[in-house]
Amino acid sequence: METRERLALAADVPLPEAVALYDRVSKHFGVVKLGLSLFVEHGPVAVRAFTQKGARVFLDLKLHDIPNTVELAAAHAGEWGVAYLTVHASGGAAMVQAAVKGAQAGAAKAKVAPPCVLAVTVLTSLDGAALHSVGVNDSAQVQAERLARLASEAGAGGLVCSAHEVSALRAAVGPHCVVCTPGIRPAGEQQGDQARVATPAGAIKAGADLLVIGRPVYAAADPVLAAERIYAEVASA
Repeated sequence: METRERLALAADVPLPEAVALYDRVSKHFGVVKLGLSLFVEHGPVAVRAFTQKGARVFLDLKLHDIPNTVELAAAHAGEWGVAYLTVHASGGAAMVQAAVKGAQAGAAKAKVAPPCVLAVTVLTSLDGAALHSVGVNDSAQVQAERLARLASEAGAGGLVCSAHEVSALRAAVGPHCVVCTPGIRPAGEQQGDQARVATPAGAIKAGADLLVIGRPVYAAADPVLAAERIYAEVASA
């Protein structure tokens, strides 16, 4: 995988700003991650704003509902030609299977390549105490491994986890899954609301395929320089 295709820009700013920012950093970031904020505001228009520019779109909706509802939603995402689509592994095997089925059916209808369904294991904003508060008494790593096996066996094409769990998940499910890591912070950057973070080089060395990076780029004094530095760090790792 080329370095540029391993870097996803988290477009967590207003759509016109996000499009302008992608134009500036597209030499280094080949993927754009659209989350709930932009999608709730603009819907498929936000997807098209980037696919028309040649970006691979990572539609980060973290679908989590009954299987039929998730299948219908995934089918629409598949029709739009997105490259990645997220679901919560904690929704269960049947739900993950439904997401894969829907995504493939939607893509086939539109005659485009189906998205890789990425199953979210444990959010990077959660630590052990937060997991315990919702009834999970295992560590983040143990819970991530459990959900990774479930999602992989259900047909998910990839997993989302923090860089701290990448090695363990690779051992649990093998090399075939795409492993995506959010919570990426260059050395010296503020963690913000992320509890389990890593540097770009650290995530790559751990075995991650796709890094999601937002604030270190869009909040930088010089976003282009920040993108160049991250790209160089990943390329050298």
